Amino acid sequence: NTSPGLHHALRNSDTRWTDPMKMKAVILTQGGASAPYAQSQPLQVEEVDLAPPKSNELLVRIGGAGLCHSDLSIINGSIPRALPMVMGHEGAGEIVEVGTGVTDVRVGDHVVFQFRSSCGRCRRCLEGRPALCETAAKSKSNGELMSGGKRLSLDGEPISHHSGISCMAEYAVVDRGTIVIVDKSLPLDEAALFGCAVMTGVGAVTNTARVRPGDVVAIVGLGGVGLNALLGAILGGAERIIAIDVSDDKLGLARQLGATDTFNATDADCAAQVIELTKGGVDFAIETAGAIKAMETCYSILRVGGKVIAAGIPPVTETFEFKPAQLVSEERGILGSSMGSCVPVRDIPRYISLYQQGRLPVDKLIDARIGFEKINEGFDRLSSGAVVRQILVP
Repeated sequence: NTSPGLHHALRNSDTRWTDPMKMKAVILTQGGASAPYAQSQPLQVEEVDLAPPKSNELLVRIGGAGLCHSDLSIINGSIPRALPMVMGHEGAGEIVEVGTGVTDVRVGDHVVFQFRSSCGRCRRCLEGRPALCETAAKSKSNGELMSGGKRLSLDGEPISHHSGISCMAEYAVVDRGTIVIVDKSLPLDEAALFGCAVMTGVGAVTNTARVRPGDVVAIVGLGGVGLNALLGAILGGAERIIAIDVSDDKLGLARQLGATDTFNATDADCAAQVIELTKGGVDFAIETAGAIKAMETCYSILRVGGKVIAAGIPPVTETFEFKPAQLVSEERGILGSSMGSCVPVRDIPRYISLYQQGRLPVDKLIDARIGFEKINEGFDRLSSGAVVRQILVP
């Protein structure tokens, strides 16, 4: 097996890397584990085999991977995936090997992953909606890369890729359509945030809702995505930004970041208070908690003509009820927002530029940087609501 050190020597020679390399990775073998995860240990750090990249693929050394609620939903079983799986969909790294069919990127480039690969050729990609790539959806459901098959294995048995990425590891082999080249001056552990939390949150406001100056916006759920949505509402010029969550600590952080008003979702009259404050309701309610109660809150605080933007992912078996007549008589709307309706090659560099200008202070959302040995404890902290974003640094 090729070691990383020998691999680096090979990539600078005429010899192609042909054998699997061994690396550390975070593996989930079974969903539905109960917290505290520090005791149940659903995630194991193993030495796995990583096969070489195919023609349209790249090998990336991981510089940082975010712990996200979407990962937590796979761990607790509310979102089913093909297991066992190497975890991680939000991350950044440096290219160390380029497939023979890739000509527009090179070794040494820094990249942010987009958690929905795009083929560039299906109907959705061609209409400018790469977040809905039909080709990627098929491979993602099977835990494979778009070229087909899996590049990860343990003791000869294949392991699934998480969203075509699996960046909770030392390295990842990914499809060319999964990466966006970014400014090398940005530390990779900070760049990781832009692969999910920033895209999903800021994009839900700027792309899906298209918030304009003067709009009244509510953000329901103040995790990493929700607080990025709040920052996006500030960028969009919203007149009033209402933050709603069950955690007083997160409501306090929301006020520090620029929320004009905050409400605790556990208050029985929370919705009534919002409607009274806004004299009729909000123009846009951004749901980022991935919970049906949050969706119900969003729908109940809309003004006539208002829209719910659903960016969180609740358990797949749950349903949301509403009165269809209101959609017509009040011109209400419910819009899904996958990956913030982003075109990643356009939006990720744009968001990074805004961050570097100080206009999108996403670094304030990073609570800690952790190593492999703290991965289960990290998800305990995320599950309890004690943190916004932790970054795994291999």
